[in-house]
Amino acid sequence: MIKNPFHPGVFLQEILDDTEITPYRLAKDTHMPATRVSEILKQRRSITVDTAMRLSAYLGTTEQYWLNLQNSYDISHHVIKEQIQAIAS
Repeated sequence: MIKNPFHPGVFLQEILDDTEITPYRLAKDTHMPATRVSEILKQRRSITVDTAMRLSAYLGTTEQYWLNLQNSYDISHHVIKEQIQAIAS
């Protein structure tokens, strides 16, 4: 298991910065609502299968890349939450 404390939005922002694609352009070109892209970049929304498919087609990655980032992030945060609860008990 990859220990990934970073939200997929962090990785997406890096790709957008490197390719000089704006969030607005990404939303328009992938037919996603701009609010969805914005919320992912602000780390307030998860990557869904639909989003992973759109991102992979547009950015030349795989769907699994995005889903693995999301799953790794979710697992890391669940483990951290459990550790905090154990300490508090």
